[in-house]
Amino acid sequence: MELTEDNARTFARIALGHVGKEYPHKLDHVMVSDADVLPPRKLHPVFFGSFDWHSCVHGWWTLLTVKRLYSNTPEARDIAALADATFTDAKLSAELAYLERPESRGFERPYGWAWLLYLHEEAERHEDADWARRLEPLARAFAERLGDYLRILTYPITVGTHFNTAFALVLARQWAETHDPKLLATIDEWSLAAFAAKKDYAGWEPGGDEFLSPVLSAALLMSRVMPNSQFAPWLEALVINNGWLGNECWPATVSDRSDGKIAHLDGLNLSRSWCLYSIAEALGPHPVREQVMQRGNLHLASGSEHIAGDYAGEHWLASFALLALIARKSPDD
Repeated sequence: MELTEDNARTFARIALGHVGKEYPHKLDHVMVSDADVLPPRKLHPVFFGSFDWHSCVHGWWTLLTVKRLYSNTPEARDIAALADATFTDAKLSAELAYLERPESRGFERPYGWAWLLYLHEEAERHEDADWARRLEPLARAFAERLGDYLRILTYPITVGTHFNTAFALVLARQWAETHDPKLLATIDEWSLAAFAAKKDYAGWEPGGDEFLSPVLSAALLMSRVMPNSQFAPWLEALVINNGWLGNECWPATVSDRSDGKIAHLDGLNLSRSWCLYSIAEALGPHPVREQVMQRGNLHLASGSEHIAGDYAGEHWLASFALLALIARKSPDD
């Protein structure tokens, strides 16, 4: 699969079909009384679709990215109209008010936080719209919470699901580079303390419901934090010298795509390809660079065949396919 206009339009049509689809829905919602028993649209007037809050956020990232890359398509016009109606001050104020509830301290932490920052960064690339200005208070609130969270997070969370620390920091760090020098420094300091001494990875991945690679997510983060002169030998000591990359890093098998947890493995193949392409770029001219790219191609080929077809995966997989294809085409996009 390549990043072509046809593929991008397909991604857009998929996301347009679910960011406004309220049900089925899985809430991350702490209730303290009967008054808190409300439908998704009342709780989250912006991000009520796509089965869950975080998938709706990165579904919107998919839409805005496609609109920017292919601005003359019919889908781009539909995206703009829907974004104008969705990203209003009133609706985003309600999202912020929900976040400020005492019971929302752990709401979507850290996965949804990071995707919201990534969405805000993408919105800023659309200078002809007012979406970024309206999203900024919510982005700033999540950024503040992320900084506070890192100050109390003693150990990295290295599962291959939404709680993974490294994945969230990759997205958040990109936002912080242009928006929050203090958060950027906190992320870099925390990442080095958590991962710089790691070597000889021998984790049992993939897990049966994972959509992220614990080791490749950490490696992608460190490729952003470390200069190449440090990153290349660090990666060698982590997954190359011990044979993990060559022997273990193969596409995962998905047995039942109607099962939402097992369908995560399609996302693992796509997110691994994104990591592998990005890591190869960071390595530069290195003896294993071609092998890293080839493993990225294998994972992308496996995951890209199943982006649509069952809502268990369809409500989120296009975002990860787009991450991978952008990384493969140009790391600067």
